[in-house]
Amino acid sequence: MVLRAVLIPAALAAVSLLAPLAGGAALDSVKRDLKFDYNNQKVRGVNLGGWLVLEPWITPSMFDEWAGGGGAVDEYTFSQVLGSDEAQNRLQRHWSSWITQDDINHIAAAGMNHIRIPIGYWSVMPVYGDPYVQGAYDYLGQALDWAAGAGLLVMIDLHGAPGSQNGFDNSGRYGAIEWTQGNTVDHTIRVLNKIRDDYASHPAVTSIELLNEPMGGSLDMGTVRQFYMDGWGNLKDSNLVVAFHDAFQGVTSWNDWGDGMWYLMLDTHHYQIFDNGQVSMSPEDHVSAACSFGNQMASNNKWTICGEFSGAITDCAKWLNGLGNGARYDGTYPGSSYVGSCDGKYTGSVAGLSDADKYNIGRFVEAQLDAFERRTGWIFWTWKTESAPEWNMKDLLANGLFPQPLDSRNYPGQCGY
Repeated sequence: MVLRAVLIPAALAAVSLLAPLAGGAALDSVKRDLKFDYNNQKVRGVNLGGWLVLEPWITPSMFDEWAGGGGAVDEYTFSQVLGSDEAQNRLQRHWSSWITQDDINHIAAAGMNHIRIPIGYWSVMPVYGDPYVQGAYDYLGQALDWAAGAGLLVMIDLHGAPGSQNGFDNSGRYGAIEWTQGNTVDHTIRVLNKIRDDYASHPAVTSIELLNEPMGGSLDMGTVRQFYMDGWGNLKDSNLVVAFHDAFQGVTSWNDWGDGMWYLMLDTHHYQIFDNGQVSMSPEDHVSAACSFGNQMASNNKWTICGEFSGAITDCAKWLNGLGNGARYDGTYPGSSYVGSCDGKYTGSVAGLSDADKYNIGRFVEAQLDAFERRTGWIFWTWKTESAPEWNMKDLLANGLFPQPLDSRNYPGQCGY
């Protein structure tokens, strides 16, 4: 496979752009020196998942000792069960090895122009009494320098908020959703302000995402919208795009929100495996659904990216649904029914998958790239995994299932755009 050097016009040499308003107009009085032309170029990037925020399914080796239950299921309990000294030792080894400068250079050589880096609130500004250990924030700063050297731009993504904004292990703490209670929102704002103060002027940083995946159906959306407005208000005078997640309200649900606010970017995440209906879809239906989603994105009046997606058409990846939990695809997840066997799908590389799986993953990836570039672009989840090949961009690239160059297609015209 031939890799090509990434060229990012105006990526590090700032360009002056007019800011689109939420309603689609232009605000002549507001100009900022953005580092990327989001009106005329497409975001093409990858997440550095499982690095500065642990997720058991991305690095199951770090959680294998608790596979039988009764131990760690997320970063909170990882630190709690091990104690601060041992947790610090293990996390330092992980932080220093999971993502390196070679990874950043590889991402750039594959033609990406953005990386999205998840970070937890506890690494920026911990809450007294939490068991989390410190150190990840230093690696964030190092990664920004690596990105700048490689010609990559960075979206810093606040991935976990105090109390957990969604109850997922990727928020740092699996279980109850307690964000918005007590002073958790105020603390989140302080965390964002510190990230702004520390890194808004860094040459690689083009965007800060206010919060990853707040569970809108379980939260008061009035509170979520106010948090977004307050977070934007604190960032609006920096030369950054302010990204916000759709809070699972739907990709087209925010067109009537944000009047008078500039440089807003909507982040929506598109997975097709997390309910029984989706996981039973045919490969052709998965492609069709991706294409339809691209049309929805295209109807938005804000810059809109798909900030998380994968090549997965099953949920067979080990512990994808939480440590110790099974899969909907093979009926081992509570409340699901059998669709097919997960045998052979836990392999560490797509090279070990069947030819049919490779074919279906490759065309699904390409359909999504076509779809998401109907609007502002995409950021794949994630750069690497230990045993989940459908989610592993590095491995997909190495085995020809992620296109190189990025404009090439093995399965052209799937969406008919």
